[in-house]
Amino acid sequence: MTNITLTASFYRLMQEKGLTEKTMLLIADDGGGKYSLQGGACSIGAKFTLIVLDAPDPDYAVSLTNAQGLGLFSSEYDLLFLEDGLTLDFRGHQIRLKDNAHAFDDGVRIASGQAVLQAFSQGLTVAGASC
Repeated sequence: MTNITLTASFYRLMQEKGLTEKTMLLIADDGGGKYSLQGGACSIGAKFTLIVLDAPDPDYAVSLTNAQGLGLFSSEYDLLFLEDGLTLDFRGHQIRLKDNAHAFDDGVRIASGQAVLQAFSQGLTVAGASC
Protein backbone atom coordinates (compact mmCIF):
# COMPACT_ATOMS: atom_id res chain seq x y z
CA MET A 1 0.00 0.00 0.00
CA THR A 2 1.34 3.43 -0.99
CA ASN A 3 0.37 6.67 0.71
CA ILE A 4 -0.38 9.89 -1.14
CA THR A 5 -1.19 13.32 0.26
CA LEU A 6 -4.01 15.16 -1.45
CA THR A 7 -4.01 18.85 -0.60
CA ALA A 8 -7.26 20.60 0.29
CA SER A 9 -7.14 22.54 -3.00
CA PHE A 10 -6.68 19.33 -5.03
CA TYR A 11 -9.55 17.59 -3.24
CA ARG A 12 -11.77 20.66 -3.71
CA LEU A 13 -11.03 20.50 -7.46
CA MET A 14 -12.05 16.83 -7.51
CA GLN A 15 -15.29 17.76 -5.72
CA GLU A 16 -15.98 20.58 -8.21
CA LYS A 17 -15.43 18.17 -11.12
CA GLY A 18 -17.68 15.52 -9.53
CA LEU A 19 -14.83 12.99 -9.36
CA THR A 20 -14.78 12.08 -5.66
CA GLU A 21 -16.93 8.98 -6.20
CA LYS A 22 -15.04 7.81 -9.30
CA THR A 23 -12.10 5.43 -9.53
CA MET A 24 -8.96 7.22 -10.70
CA LEU A 25 -5.57 5.98 -11.82
CA LEU A 26 -2.31 7.87 -11.49
CA ILE A 27 -0.24 6.79 -14.48
CA ALA A 28 3.15 7.67 -15.92
CA ASP A 29 2.24 9.08 -19.32
CA ASP A 30 5.13 7.58 -21.24
CA GLY A 31 3.48 5.55 -23.95
CA GLY A 32 3.92 2.31 -22.03
CA GLY A 33 0.53 1.76 -20.41
CA LYS A 34 -2.85 1.06 -21.87
CA TYR A 35 -4.13 4.54 -20.91
CA SER A 36 -0.98 6.50 -21.75
CA LEU A 37 -1.95 9.51 -23.86
CA GLN A 38 1.49 10.39 -25.17
CA GLY A 39 5.10 9.76 -24.58
CA GLY A 40 7.99 7.58 -25.36
CA ALA A 41 11.60 7.84 -24.30
CA CYS A 42 11.49 11.64 -24.15
CA SER A 43 8.90 11.74 -21.35
CA ILE A 44 9.48 8.52 -19.41
CA GLY A 45 8.90 9.17 -15.73
CA ALA A 46 8.28 12.90 -16.24
CA LYS A 47 4.63 13.22 -17.32
CA PHE A 48 1.65 11.90 -15.38
CA THR A 49 -2.10 11.70 -15.96
CA LEU A 50 -5.12 10.97 -13.81
CA ILE A 51 -7.39 8.53 -15.63
CA VAL A 52 -11.05 8.52 -14.58
CA LEU A 53 -12.82 5.15 -14.62
CA ASP A 54 -16.29 3.96 -13.68
CA ALA A 55 -14.88 0.80 -12.07
CA PRO A 56 -11.49 -0.46 -10.91
CA ASP A 57 -9.07 -1.87 -13.50
CA PRO A 58 -7.25 -5.02 -12.28
CA ASP A 59 -4.11 -3.94 -14.17
CA TYR A 60 -3.87 -0.99 -11.75
CA ALA A 61 -4.31 -2.69 -8.40
CA VAL A 62 -1.99 -0.65 -6.16
CA SER A 63 -4.12 1.49 -3.87
CA LEU A 64 -2.89 5.03 -3.21
CA THR A 65 -4.11 5.52 0.33
CA ASN A 66 -5.19 9.04 1.21
CA ALA A 67 -6.91 10.77 4.13
CA GLN A 68 -9.90 11.79 1.98
CA GLY A 69 -10.68 8.22 0.93
CA LEU A 70 -10.49 9.04 -2.79
CA GLY A 71 -10.44 5.86 -4.91
CA LEU A 72 -6.98 6.38 -6.37
CA PHE A 73 -4.87 3.55 -7.80
CA SER A 74 -1.70 2.96 -9.78
CA SER A 75 0.47 0.05 -10.92
CA GLU A 76 3.84 -1.29 -9.81
CA TYR A 77 5.29 -0.04 -13.11
CA ASP A 78 3.98 3.52 -12.69
CA LEU A 79 5.19 3.65 -9.10
CA LEU A 80 8.78 2.91 -10.20
CA PHE A 81 9.10 6.62 -10.99
CA LEU A 82 7.76 7.83 -7.63
CA GLU A 83 9.24 8.03 -4.14
CA ASP A 84 7.96 8.62 -0.61
CA GLY A 85 6.15 11.86 0.08
CA LEU A 86 3.87 11.59 -2.94
CA THR A 87 1.58 14.64 -3.12
CA LEU A 88 -1.06 15.94 -5.53
CA ASP A 89 -1.76 19.66 -5.27
CA PHE A 90 -3.73 22.23 -7.25
CA ARG A 91 -2.10 25.65 -7.55
CA GLY A 92 -1.91 28.26 -10.27
CA HIS A 93 -4.69 26.50 -12.20
CA GLN A 94 -2.56 23.36 -12.54
CA ILE A 95 -2.50 19.95 -10.90
CA ARG A 96 0.99 19.43 -9.51
CA LEU A 97 2.64 16.13 -8.61
CA LYS A 98 5.69 15.86 -6.39
CA ASP A 99 7.44 13.51 -4.00
CA ASN A 100 10.29 13.98 -1.52
CA ALA A 101 12.88 13.86 -4.32
CA HIS A 102 11.13 15.44 -7.32
CA ALA A 103 8.66 18.05 -8.51
CA PHE A 104 7.54 15.99 -11.49
CA ASP A 105 4.84 17.64 -13.41
CA ASP A 106 2.96 20.91 -13.12
CA GLY A 107 0.50 19.88 -15.78
CA VAL A 108 -1.04 16.59 -14.66
CA ARG A 109 -3.95 15.94 -17.01
CA ILE A 110 -7.30 14.39 -16.19
CA ALA A 111 -8.72 12.09 -18.87
CA SER A 112 -11.58 9.65 -19.23
CA GLY A 113 -10.29 6.09 -19.46
CA GLN A 114 -13.13 5.12 -21.77
CA ALA A 115 -12.42 8.06 -24.13
CA VAL A 116 -8.68 7.24 -24.18
CA LEU A 117 -9.29 3.59 -25.10
CA GLN A 118 -11.79 4.61 -27.77
CA ALA A 119 -9.32 7.10 -29.29
CA PHE A 120 -6.57 4.48 -29.28
CA SER A 121 -8.84 2.02 -31.10
CA GLN A 122 -9.03 4.66 -33.86
CA GLY A 123 -5.24 5.15 -33.89
CA LEU A 124 -5.27 8.58 -32.20
CA THR A 125 -2.92 9.98 -29.53
CA VAL A 126 -3.07 13.30 -27.71
CA ALA A 127 -0.68 15.06 -30.09
CA GLY A 128 -1.19 12.79 -33.07
CA ALA A 129 2.23 11.22 -32.52
CA SER A 130 4.71 10.28 -29.86
CA CYS A 131 8.38 11.17 -29.57
